[in-house]
Amino acid sequence: MVVGLGRFGTSLAVELMQDPRIEVLGIDHDAERVQKVAGRLTHAVVADSTDEDAMRQLSVHEAERAVVCIGSDIEASILTASVLLDLGVPNIWAKAISQAHARILTQLGVHHVVRPEHDMGLRVAHLVRGRMLDYIEFDDGFAMVKTAPPHDAVGRRLGDSGIRQTYGVTVVAVKRPGEGFTYATADTVVHDGDTLIVSGKIADTERFADLT
Repeated sequence: MVVGLGRFGTSLAVELMQDPRIEVLGIDHDAERVQKVAGRLTHAVVADSTDEDAMRQLSVHEAERAVVCIGSDIEASILTASVLLDLGVPNIWAKAISQAHARILTQLGVHHVVRPEHDMGLRVAHLVRGRMLDYIEFDDGFAMVKTAPPHDAVGRRLGDSGIRQTYGVTVVAVKRPGEGFTYATADTVVHDGDTLIVSGKIADTERFADLT
């Protein structure tokens, strides 16, 4: 179930529909938004997500997962999350537009709180100020980056390159030009033009990417 069919909610719901095993119920109070996704989701209905009786009539409590994508109306977001929790939805995700909003949702008991604009801003900032090709940050200061290999690693086996000992990062996968990614091993030889997926602490992965 996806509640809130703005740009983020619609994009999420339509992407979920790419998996034939998943049925998606889209809910929004705006009839025009619901009309735009009609036929693209399993079901799309106009309803007030803050009304527990209305949500119960939609059998929302039978959903395995729910995502609250309401961003502009914080009160509606919080009330909707509260209704879903009261109805016993076992796995609830919610979008937050600020740290305070995220904190309240977490305190309510929402299982997963995301801040897509904030997270994307962090990701782009890392890409802009470095030389990495892509960047994903995880909890506890851990990241994975997509980058070119440093010159001193080209033509050498990863086991001989000393990358982990020297830079504190691990090469997870390697992609040759025109080929797909393959898992990296100690015997993998890095060539000029390869693309690496590297994991490690944020500062270490950034420093490694800047060597290219």
